[in-house]
Amino acid sequence: MLISSDLSNPRNFITKISRYEKVVNIPNSMTVLMSYCPSPLRWLKELNWNLNFTNPGVVSQNEILEMYRKYIDPNFSWKNFTLEEQAKVIIAPRSNNQLDTSKLKKEFPELLSIKDSLIKYVFKPNQKTTAI
Repeated sequence: MLISSDLSNPRNFITKISRYEKVVNIPNSMTVLMSYCPSPLRWLKELNWNLNFTNPGVVSQNEILEMYRKYIDPNFSWKNFTLEEQAKVIIAPRSNNQLDTSKLKKEFPELLSIKDSLIKYVFKPNQKTTAI
């Protein structure tokens, strides 16, 4: 899943899940777009093999929403539901993925983990002055 720092965009993953009545708490591999700039140009020129272009590590929707509450809206709350409950209300099935980033980390050790990238590139730049 690709995440941008624009929390005003209704198509942003974080904006979407912050508006859902319930979310599923399952860790997934995700990519913070800003954490890859300007590296892709270098990567395209230098690398000649396949990589999983995702930030190292995984993050759950609950962890993202906890960061949202900490940095954006201290009064924010949400509820969870199970995969079975989710399956009853969605149109198409969802996949949950944990991708191997060992090759990527070996080539680019400076790449931040998904959680650190979310804080640095998404939540801190959008932080409200009243949030902690």
